[in-house]
Amino acid sequence: MNSEQKRRALITGASSGIGKATALAFAKAGIDVVLVSRSQDKLESVAKAAQELGVEAQAFCLDLAEVTQVKSKIQGIADEFGNINILINNAGIGYTGNLSETPLEDWQQVIDLNLTSVFQCMMGILPGMRQQGQGTIINIASIAAKQTFPGWGAYCVSKAGLLFLSQTLAQEERANGIRVIAICPGSVNTAIWDTPTVQANFDRSQMLTPEIVATTILHTVLLPQEAVIEELTIISNAGVL
Repeated sequence: MNSEQKRRALITGASSGIGKATALAFAKAGIDVVLVSRSQDKLESVAKAAQELGVEAQAFCLDLAEVTQVKSKIQGIADEFGNINILINNAGIGYTGNLSETPLEDWQQVIDLNLTSVFQCMMGILPGMRQQGQGTIINIASIAAKQTFPGWGAYCVSKAGLLFLSQTLAQEERANGIRVIAICPGSVNTAIWDTPTVQANFDRSQMLTPEIVATTILHTVLLPQEAVIEELTIISNAGVL
């Protein structure tokens, strides 16, 4: 990246958890942030905290489940904020249930949020990155992209698809100066464990924290433009939960 070019990041799922921690880590590093989530109030709070750290920050309320509108809305946000050169696809849904008991509607919801919406976010940002001749896209996958877990079938499939989507786009866009990175965390102590679609009883005190994952994300972004970590797995020292 040109040393004179300001880093500006768009982060989905930025109102809490990994997204919020990443927004604040970026702000501390002097990276402007545009925050996307369904919760306007929470986003505004994160944006204010980022602004207090001395960067430009804006909040945009967007439901990524509406996949047919995601590409155009992300393009519009990028046009308004200007020169997005970092995209963090963090938003997603957790889901537990045996495959034989997973309704088609639930399956489609998981695939739409964890895979198709990411595809559309990337398609909305790519034209601007190509015009700049550089960019970094980071997709937050999961250890479940590489290791299957019984009772997590739809989730594993969605994250495995995201991993290979990232790898394919990395090869296609390398010539355009665009880096695509997949980060595969183990269990992270976020509100996802409190959502109605997840039924799991893990020791959350042994999980990664959002701040640890955010530090990893920042590290990959700050690498010289000539280098890339295309895939990174990070788990708790307690092991895979």
